[in-house]
Amino acid sequence: MEGMMDRIIIRDLKIPTIIGTFEWERKEKQDVILNIEISCELRKAGKSDKLDDTVDYKTLKKRIIGLMVNSEYFLIEKAAESVAELCLATPGVVKAKVTVDKPGALRYARSVAVEIERP
Repeated sequence: MEGMMDRIIIRDLKIPTIIGTFEWERKEKQDVILNIEISCELRKAGKSDKLDDTVDYKTLKKRIIGLMVNSEYFLIEKAAESVAELCLATPGVVKAKVTVDKPGALRYARSVAVEIERP
């Protein structure tokens, strides 16, 4: 049954946050890019065409932005875990896959990212 679960995907959500272990990273917000995939049942909304029958992804996006903007992280792993927990606390969400991409984190690389999946 899990293979048949529907998904809502939020792609390339750019959010400024304090993230990193170096002193200079703790002083100024840096953009991170989030990709979020939540598993939920969408059949009812697909038939009714009503927002009340689905996960309101605009509201979820606002909550994720609020969390990230008002938090300070040392590790992208912790940021990913926090976002996954927020998603899973949303009614109707049964699984969350979160990628946190930190541009410019490594010399000669576009970015470094972590991806976690939580039931």
